[in-house]
Amino acid sequence: MNFNMHCMKSRILVSSILLSSIVALVSACQTVRLEPVHHSSVNKTHAQKHMVASAHPLASEAGLKILRDGGSAVDAAISAQMVLNLVEPQSSGIGGGAFLLHFDSKSGAIESYDGREVAPQTAHSRMFLNAKGEPKSFFDAVVGGESVGVPGLIRMLEMVHKEHGKLPWEELFLPAIQLAKNGFPLTPRLAKQLAREKHLRNTKASLGYLYHPNGEAKKEGDIIKNPAFAKTMLSISGNGADAFYQGNIARSIIHAIRSAKKTPGSMTLTDLANYKAIKRTPVCGTYRDKLVCGMGPPSSGGIATLQILGLISQFDLESMKPASLEAVHLISEASALAFADRNTYIADSDFIPVPTEGLVNTEYLRSRATLINLQRKSGHRQAGTPRIIESINLIPGDPIEGQSTTHLSAVDSRGNAVAMTSSIENAFGSRVMASGFLLNNQLTDFSFRPQRHGRVVANRAAAGKRPRSSMSPTLVFNKDGTLMMAIGSPGGSRIIGFVTKALVGVIDWRLSIQEAIDLPNFLNRNYGLEIEKGSSLEVIRPQLRAKGHRVKTFSLMSGLQGIQVTPSGLVGGADKRREGVALGE
Repeated sequence: MNFNMHCMKSRILVSSILLSSIVALVSACQTVRLEPVHHSSVNKTHAQKHMVASAHPLASEAGLKILRDGGSAVDAAISAQMVLNLVEPQSSGIGGGAFLLHFDSKSGAIESYDGREVAPQTAHSRMFLNAKGEPKSFFDAVVGGESVGVPGLIRMLEMVHKEHGKLPWEELFLPAIQLAKNGFPLTPRLAKQLAREKHLRNTKASLGYLYHPNGEAKKEGDIIKNPAFAKTMLSISGNGADAFYQGNIARSIIHAIRSAKKTPGSMTLTDLANYKAIKRTPVCGTYRDKLVCGMGPPSSGGIATLQILGLISQFDLESMKPASLEAVHLISEASALAFADRNTYIADSDFIPVPTEGLVNTEYLRSRATLINLQRKSGHRQAGTPRIIESINLIPGDPIEGQSTTHLSAVDSRGNAVAMTSSIENAFGSRVMASGFLLNNQLTDFSFRPQRHGRVVANRAAAGKRPRSSMSPTLVFNKDGTLMMAIGSPGGSRIIGFVTKALVGVIDWRLSIQEAIDLPNFLNRNYGLEIEKGSSLEVIRPQLRAKGHRVKTFSLMSGLQGIQVTPSGLVGGADKRREGVALGE
């Protein structure tokens, strides 16, 4: 893996990178009726013209309709995301934020857009400490208005639509409006989450919507309507993002936050009005003969994924069998090293220097790879010492990232592509609702402790700062500059492991995108090897322990949604662990 620094203002050109066989690696240099799709031209796995892969069939249908009407990949992503807000409210929506990567097939430009939530001006580094100066318990911090960051999704989508949209803005909201008015059936996954949720039913706005007036959770198959959300969609579709950040919707957001029963927040209308989405330079690196592009800070996803790939590129992974003892051990060790660096160095680069170039430098990764013993697990990893912009005495923080996020991928008939991951953080976010949608709890992605042992935590909270994320929307390109894949996943900090697994499956093991998604999940976030419950990896648990791994078993519910571009057309992949589908024609 050859990592050289190449800085441009707001985008990179895939052709120039691949022709020179180098890495460009930069961080922040900058009434229509929705009909069910059943006709014969639609295929869930293969397509010739265009495709959408998302976490819910209705969202994929909405995106596909937009593509069929001549819309761009961006148009399809916007329409699908609005539907996801409605049918998968626990995971994402306009009350949260997102990161988006876009590929323009005509120009070869790869661009990334930052719609991450921002801390209000009243935020401070000790906001999640109790009276004794100790971190609050997770749900004491999450539930209520204090955890809500200024939502960024709508402002970001408006920005990317102005640059890459084809259809009128208002047309993209029609599927969500129709479904909100007419209703949709409650899915098994959402029904289960509602049944075990302890906090949302105490939110007055959820009663009659997701819960019956008596507090009983609605059940699988129940028809859910959300007229308040339909009204919100109509306002935004007709008046643009300003309708969200100013006026009645904005006032409802602030009222909900400041009047929350538990830990009311102090966000203001000025905080909302001042929010800005940011167009940043993507973080890209070569792996084998592919170019892999992801999101830079404030996301750790792109850097950590490239670090893992750079570390394992020093070994003959291709000769190892998928999900084998040897492969799991190698990737786990590389992951632990990457997370040691991630937890220490990566935060909002507008507030603290992030050594992006140093973290993915060829020589640095080659040196770090010598710490990997193929025969034996090493102990807890310490962060390395990459080249850094200035000397800062940093120490790893302690954020706990929620897993209720979503990802969608889209490729249009022109060859343009979108990979977008969006979130409200924990399942149902802050449990605070306004104008038909849930508000995020993204501020709990900051480290609760601003310092440890007299050393600064990079990801500490501050006014106007964006909390670190692990969202990893990813685009992959062939040697000739053509698009190979768009992919991403929910899963909190585990996203990095999920996406890396899929990339390795397709690139090293020559699997289809669906086969790569179906591989058992495993990862090491530098505090033990996690393997997927009920998977084939449980068979090799004794051998992993014999190598020194502290093995823990979890459900590891990834939600990988991806599209692979092949000589024979588009191939979709949707994670069977959730409810998504890929649809194309």
